Amino acid sequence: MILKFLRLFKIVRVAVRYGLDDIAMSGFDTPRISKLIDTLIFWRDISAPRGERLRMALEELGPIFVKFGQVLSTRRDLLPGDMVDELARLQDRVPPFSSDLAIAQIEKSLKAHPDQLFASFERVPVASASIAQVHFATLKNGKEVAVKVLRPGMKKSIDEDVALMHIAAGLVEKLWADGRRLKAREVVGEFDKYLHDELDLMREAANGSQLRRNFANSDLLVVPEMYWDYCSSSVIVMERMHGIPISQLDRLRDAGVDLGKLSRDGVEIFFTQVFRDGFFHADMHPGNILVSVAPATFGRYIALDFGIVGTLNDFDKDYLSQNFLAFFQRDYKRVAEAHIESGWAPKETRVDELESAVRACCEPIFDRPLKDISFGQVLLRLFQTSRRFNVEVQPQLVLLQKTLLNVEGLGRQLDPDLDLWKTAKPHLERWMSEQMGWRGLIQQLKIEMPRYSKLLPQLPRLAHQALTQAVEPKNEQNNELMWKLIAEQRQTNHFLGVLVYVGGGLAAGVLLTLLYLRFAHRIWW
Repeated sequence: MILKFLRLFKIVRVAVRYGLDDIAMSGFDTPRISKLIDTLIFWRDISAPRGERLRMALEELGPIFVKFGQVLSTRRDLLPGDMVDELARLQDRVPPFSSDLAIAQIEKSLKAHPDQLFASFERVPVASASIAQVHFATLKNGKEVAVKVLRPGMKKSIDEDVALMHIAAGLVEKLWADGRRLKAREVVGEFDKYLHDELDLMREAANGSQLRRNFANSDLLVVPEMYWDYCSSSVIVMERMHGIPISQLDRLRDAGVDLGKLSRDGVEIFFTQVFRDGFFHADMHPGNILVSVAPATFGRYIALDFGIVGTLNDFDKDYLSQNFLAFFQRDYKRVAEAHIESGWAPKETRVDELESAVRACCEPIFDRPLKDISFGQVLLRLFQTSRRFNVEVQPQLVLLQKTLLNVEGLGRQLDPDLDLWKTAKPHLERWMSEQMGWRGLIQQLKIEMPRYSKLLPQLPRLAHQALTQAVEPKNEQNNELMWKLIAEQRQTNHFLGVLVYVGGGLAAGVLLTLLYLRFAHRIWW
């Protein structure tokens, strides 16, 4: 209890020092109270911009609050732009913990000392983040690896700090004029989930393995291999990657890397993850990306740190592709209809009113060349407009928007003339074609075929059994079986109808082709 009180006291002291009360009071028309507080705490200097003061306060409060600031930096739909831009500068450059503690953590998790597990183990970490730190090592078979070790005592520290955040979020929503719109409790809950997910390093290893499998045959992205015999919930061991940090442009130029191609490849990687896989690396800031200069993989991206990933289902992907295509065709009515059809806008929303709001918000964007238009900003404006119509913005799309802004910023840093729309359009059109065209039909048939191939041979037996039981006294179990059979029969009839339709079409096509060839043969010969 004393430790919790001391922690709370430190939080209050830091908040007062950096004038976080001044930021909170900005939602109220209370100049006298603000003046009184400034008089009582006359020694502090709060002349710096509010976003900078917030960032510095979070950095002083430690790793958990740094991570919270990073999560807040993704919520451009909730926080003012100046604060979000400053929070985006937060990096995981926190002081490393003792190497002895890292070794103890490895020994506890993997049941052996690093000197027994590895041919060599570097005591000094190469990177230190809010959740874990990384040491380089060499396996006994000579392979170079990176060992990621969870900070000791993180769960207890997280639980205590997040509990205080939940209390603070409740007070913000009650006392701050804009608190309810900012959804403070929802944001803290989201942060709580992210943190506890990241505490399980096996989850991160599984994310990396999935991404590696998705890009196994790609010449765009390299993902390190996970060594599962050395992985646990608090320690993971992966292939060590060699490359140049993508932020070091001079080194990349000197190495002969084509920066223009690199920027286009980054956009292609992102849209491939989104529309092909529905599984994307959601923390693609420059600190997590290298560029390979090895002869076999020269110029490819190298992805690191898989603690945060996003997933999209077919519904999400369809929503995104339709909205992006409609936006860039300036079909604002279709944008409004997509929102209502998706169920994210209330059914009673008038299409013309939503269409007018979207047009007023986005039409000024298109006065610029397409290469200067930001996908991320388009999505952000969409979220901002949607709020007026009580549209619930889905968490996975907020994460996607944050990642898209990172990809855009990185791509245009590499190539200021990057035409993002030109690079992305083929992926959007391919997705729409695969879902709406004959390719989508064939793919759906492939998915359903195993199920029906198993069901069809059983239909005569099931029909006989159901008809026999139908003449017996009424029984709830029999009735339930009958309805199940009827439902299965309807699905099967639908499937057979589609199969006959497609098969008949193909047969007719073949027959017409043969007749044409025969007729042509007679004419020419």
